[in-house]
Amino acid sequence: MKQSDSIYDQLGGADTIKRLVEAFYPKVQDHPLLGPLFPEDIVPVMEKQEMFLTQFLGGPALYSDAHGHPMMRARHMPFPITPERAEAWLSCMNEALEQIQVEESLKEIVLKRLSGPAFHFVNTP
Repeated sequence: MKQSDSIYDQLGGADTIKRLVEAFYPKVQDHPLLGPLFPEDIVPVMEKQEMFLTQFLGGPALYSDAHGHPMMRARHMPFPITPERAEAWLSCMNEALEQIQVEESLKEIVLKRLSGPAFHFVNTP
């Protein structure tokens, strides 16, 4: 692995992102703080998350190509996102990364990269 490879490449590209999203959303849906925020039909959410993570971690700009600029804070404003929910979201992501067996050092990089947006979306005390 070259130092210049994106996080997306280091993870293994599209297949790993898909596996990550598929491992992540059942955890989110089962979480008492997070589940109620998501629609029953989670498939469109998963598709958008797959596109977003691909782009956010250095892969192709799938999200922007399909939906325009991510503007993620604005898109999350309708939902009451507390610091506890941000922590819970990151915890579910950590569990999903472990489930798909992402190497520890890379897992830490991914979680650090995602913690910025997770806490940036907080809009409720």
